[in-house]
Amino acid sequence: MVKLTPPMGWNSWNTFGADINEALIFETADKMAESGLLACGYDYLVIDDCWSLKERDEQDRLVPDPVKFPHGMKAVADYVHAKGLKFGMYSCAGNLTCAGYPGSFEHEFIDAATFAEWGVDFLKYDYCYHSNIIPGEYLYRRMGLALENCGRDILFSACSWGIDETHTWIKTSSASMWRSTGDIVDTWESVKSLAAQQKALHPYNGVGCFNDMDMLIVGMHGKGNVGFQGCSDIQYRTHFSLWAFLSSPLMIGCDIRDMSPETLSTLTNRDIIAINQDPGCRQPYPLQGIWRDDNLIAYAKNLTGGDIAIGFFNLSADKATARLNLDELGLPHSTHKTLSMKEIWTQKDALIRNAHVAWELEPYDCAVFRAKVVDLA
Repeated sequence: MVKLTPPMGWNSWNTFGADINEALIFETADKMAESGLLACGYDYLVIDDCWSLKERDEQDRLVPDPVKFPHGMKAVADYVHAKGLKFGMYSCAGNLTCAGYPGSFEHEFIDAATFAEWGVDFLKYDYCYHSNIIPGEYLYRRMGLALENCGRDILFSACSWGIDETHTWIKTSSASMWRSTGDIVDTWESVKSLAAQQKALHPYNGVGCFNDMDMLIVGMHGKGNVGFQGCSDIQYRTHFSLWAFLSSPLMIGCDIRDMSPETLSTLTNRDIIAINQDPGCRQPYPLQGIWRDDNLIAYAKNLTGGDIAIGFFNLSADKATARLNLDELGLPHSTHKTLSMKEIWTQKDALIRNAHVAWELEPYDCAVFRAKVVDLA
């Protein structure tokens, strides 16, 4: 499968871990369709680890846990599809999955065929218990080849955590997205850590193979499998904006059956999603700015049609002012051009004078602009 924009959807792991079942998936599918998430582009519903029995059957096939999924995975897929969604599942490049269930090592083709038979549209492929003598690039190419030959169009989500220099070989594997980090947890420090790891990886993200910064923690508020400390709604908004700006796949991890209005508003901000889903998928570039430190991140990205997305992200507990000169964006005085900017979250407008931008940010807050190039009056 070739994906032209970052995949969007929901994954069970962050909130539910091993506590998954058929009823949860049906209720989540209902909510994705009814809440407006599907209409905003969140179309993949993905079951993570712990869905199978601990042993394969006599034909060497994976077996869904009959207690958790009494009607089997084909029935689950059919229900998800009936809601207008796509159905995703999980396996692993090792002998075991991360939670100790059968992995797909040396079962790649039979597992790919099984997933196709069930109606799977997305496979998250983890990296636990993998061979210590076979390089990861060969393991992911093997499953990629199996999926490409299974008779169904299945998105391959490679989850090797960025180790073994994943970025240097992942595009050889047929993967449509690849994890560049370890697991996210529901803390602000986790968000900051994963964001900091992206500095050298922007050239390896793009159409067909998107850099996955891991699933979203928006709306978890300390609940669930990776709940930990929780974050504020402002921190979740900044986290979501940064993931979207850097063209990461947007995979929701909270319990969407119990979202607050603030969570739903963040996840369904169509202007932020439009930056993530811009058809150009152009590489963002960091802005040097003026008087900036590691807790104040600034990025720009050229959008299809000539607009520029600009993002300021304050990762600190103190107020900060983001400053930059327009020559960093290719607009020095000599062009006789400037920017007409709209901040997406507040809807505030600004016409830039003197080729200089200054914007004050509250603690942990962000400002994301869609800017148009206009004549300098």
